[in-house]
Amino acid sequence: MSPAGRASDPSVPPLRRLIAARPVTAFLVVAIGLTWLALILSIALLGNAMPGILAELLILLGTAVLVTRAAGGKPGVRDLFRQTVRWRVGAGWYVAAVLALPALTVLIAAATGTFHQPADGWAPVAGSYLLNTLIVGALLGNIWEELAWTGVVQRRLMERHGLVAGSLLTAIPFALIHLPLAFGDKGFGGTPWPDVAVAWGVLLVFAPLFRLLVGIAYLGTSQSLLIVALLHASFNASSADKFTVFDGAWQQIAAATVLLVILARLRKFRALAAGAGHGAAVAP
Repeated sequence: MSPAGRASDPSVPPLRRLIAARPVTAFLVVAIGLTWLALILSIALLGNAMPGILAELLILLGTAVLVTRAAGGKPGVRDLFRQTVRWRVGAGWYVAAVLALPALTVLIAAATGTFHQPADGWAPVAGSYLLNTLIVGALLGNIWEELAWTGVVQRRLMERHGLVAGSLLTAIPFALIHLPLAFGDKGFGGTPWPDVAVAWGVLLVFAPLFRLLVGIAYLGTSQSLLIVALLHASFNASSADKFTVFDGAWQQIAAATVLLVILARLRKFRALAAGAGHGAAVAP
């Protein structure tokens, strides 16, 4: 049964009909509300945001399954999880997802004089990056996070509003759910409000760029959440506190912006090439 059919079928329980009619709204209300509660309690009571972040992954995954089951039934849930193992994509997407961001970050750092050679050589840095990206980041965390954000929210918004508008709309709740993390290091009483303002400002600037990058990767790989998760984990692992070869916190955002421009141009070029090929095929 289609989501529209579930929303109007009187034999379906009222709550399930409501979720089927407004799956994105239902997801955002439940996921953001519970995640904020988990993060606030974790920071306030434990002085550590990590338990709240782990709870966030479970909340996102559980809410994604709940909403998808209500809107699309068991076939919808199966299709959602199949996207997490959709690995048959072009090799270039793996290069873009795993290697492009650290390479661009290093190039930007070198060009701006903020790069420095790793004290113990490149082998420990590369090994730590791959561990944080492929295992700790993508497989244990980001694939489930993006199953929710891309597979449930952004997919529906892009289907309804297009790539750009759907991605930018997704960026709003994506940024909103992360706002409590600005207090993660020093707590609610010890974090100066100027630091909070800077953290929130960076988040609000970064979120639209990142969701656009994710949207292009998701559509370009025929809905591979695996590639999206690798891209998300690669960005996280390219930060200065993990990829310790540069000073500053802006280089990875600049690298993500450059990668976004490159992928957007390639997407436009492929669309033009496909249109030209179609025109040649049907020309008299």
